Amino acid sequence: MSMPFYVSPEQLMKDRADFARKGIARGRSVVAVQYADGVLFATENPSQALHKVSEIYDRIAFAAVGRYNEFENLRIAGVRLADMRGYAYDRRDVTGRGLANAYAQTLGTIFSSGGEKPYEVELFVAEIGDSAADDQLYRLTYDGQVADEHGFAVMGGAADVVGGYLEERYAEGASLADALRLAVEALGHNEAEHRVIEAGDLEIAVLDRTRSQPRKFSRLRPARLAELLGDRTPVPTAEPAEQPTDQTGAPAADTGDDGPPVAPPVS
Repeated sequence: MSMPFYVSPEQLMKDRADFARKGIARGRSVVAVQYADGVLFATENPSQALHKVSEIYDRIAFAAVGRYNEFENLRIAGVRLADMRGYAYDRRDVTGRGLANAYAQTLGTIFSSGGEKPYEVELFVAEIGDSAADDQLYRLTYDGQVADEHGFAVMGGAADVVGGYLEERYAEGASLADALRLAVEALGHNEAEHRVIEAGDLEIAVLDRTRSQPRKFSRLRPARLAELLGDRTPVPTAEPAEQPTDQTGAPAADTGDDGPPVAPPVS
């Protein structure tokens, strides 16, 4: 009689975590930056129809990285939950923290279940308040863990490199234009080079508390992005002029003009 195949729970959880992390790392990074008037989301996304950043409710936004069909299911579920709670109780009862907890329970249950594969997604849930001190930004991982972020956060892709760039340059209370430029520069930064991402290849959205209407979510279109980003042409580094040499390869004497070398005076 053959022995049944056995995998320890520790190894099973490790394999599921590695599987989810590899899937998330294949996507492009998503950056969330808190600025003076709200929260900005930025990612490189050439598609004009398949969004990574979306509105959930009046003051709540959702961003994700990973498998599109999985985080789109989570987004739709979040919209339905927020609408039902706001309709049954009050719109003020719909909070980013409540939505983040609901997502955490769903992701944690799926990750620990042996019947299906874990979701290859990471999420941002952001809510803005009446002032910058009241803004909330939550990051949720594939296994249901929730982290309360402050200032900025990065997920997916080369998150370590992009996060290090932001950590060196982030400043609280920045304007929208400054926060946007920083986020886009961070997305184009990697260890080998610094790319300039075209405005048409960017997906940018904000939760803006200065908007007069109750719904604070807004997308920034390419024309508006080009206006805010300005000239981003990289300045080439000037190379030092090559020093002339004589026939032996040694540096030639400095003559001071184009004529023959001047002999030193005889003492």
